[in-house]
Amino acid sequence: MGFADSGDGPAIFIIFVVGFIVVGLALVVDVFFSPSMAVHLALWIPLTVVLAIALLRPFKGILISLQYRHDAGEGQSE
Repeated sequence: MGFADSGDGPAIFIIFVVGFIVVGLALVVDVFFSPSMAVHLALWIPLTVVLAIALLRPFKGILISLQYRHDAGEGQSE
């Protein structure tokens, strides 16, 4: 599988997905509980790291399988 190169695609998708989840949860927690900044840091930094690491392999696999399914190749200049 020499063609399989997902590049930076999975990282970009993960930034958007994890960012949406973490920021949404942080806003909800802040509105309902008003915790200190230390509590926010203790909650959201580990959650962000765990979600990013957990989602990286599945997203990379999905993008590589989409490349294979659609017979993607390198761009050709004309």
